[in-house]
Amino acid sequence: MMVLYKLILAVISFSIISSVLADGLAIDKIYHPYVQPLEREIELRMISEDDEQKYRLGLGTSLSDRLFIEAYVISTNANNEQLDVSAYELEVKYQLTEQGEYAMDWGVIAELEKERHEENWEAATGLIIEKEWASWIGTANLWAIYEWGDTIKNELESSLSLQARYRYSRYFEPAMELYSGQNTRGFGPVIMGDVSFTGRNKLHWEAGAIFGLDSKTADNTWRLLTEVEF
Repeated sequence: MMVLYKLILAVISFSIISSVLADGLAIDKIYHPYVQPLEREIELRMISEDDEQKYRLGLGTSLSDRLFIEAYVISTNANNEQLDVSAYELEVKYQLTEQGEYAMDWGVIAELEKERHEENWEAATGLIIEKEWASWIGTANLWAIYEWGDTIKNELESSLSLQARYRYSRYFEPAMELYSGQNTRGFGPVIMGDVSFTGRNKLHWEAGAIFGLDSKTADNTWRLLTEVEF
């Protein structure tokens, strides 16, 4: 129990820091620390807020039993305009501990994103923490982000994402998610599940509705994700 209390205190402290530093949209995929050897995936995810949708199409592969790398093409569609490729991103995730080795499972993640039409960059690094108790799984993503470029202000940001997930079955798992950033305070339900095919082939899906908790956050943000693992 002391470990959980320390984790809760750390999360609260980071949330306070996030409210001072972060100004970007914090609602997105919540990462888990695990890497499967010989894993390959195609991922598509969408975040819809007001009249703007942001899509990420990724292709990833594990390079070892602890290291996973994925490349994304990012597209945006605002005010019903034509969908346009707006940025590219490279992501690397490393599993720090074996699952169940310690009281909590740990991983780290790093991302580098560049806008397509401008010399604007974003580098991010995150700490991934996951804890299981009975049929519940708690996950925390703590991010530090630095932006720089020709047409944006150079600045350091941070964000926090939390997920509490209930393992009802492999096909259906309900969850609640909380997001914190300077311009983001969101909370809402998410459902997810896995569908297995032949061999190692599997489809993972997630769908969530995140509701704004303050005037700076959109009233409703929709979060959708599908991953095909093979």
